[in-house]
Amino acid sequence: MAVVNVVELLAESGDSWEDAVRQAVAEATKTLRGITSVYAQEFQATVENDRVKNFRVNVKVSFVLEEGR
Repeated sequence: MAVVNVVELLAESGDSWEDAVRQAVAEATKTLRGITSVYAQEFQATVENDRVKNFRVNVKVSFVLEEGR
């Protein structure tokens, strides 16, 4: 039986929300193995000088726990 764990991450990109999600997953893969999905649930943007400066996203990353050895 597989057990899935979920971690919540916040990421930011100057390009887009999609890029912010990709950056969150890329960072997560540095320390987590077995990532199966990512759920983007909250989106924000910062505005500076009447223009969107950064895109922020709150994601939940799901991964399968490895069996104990």
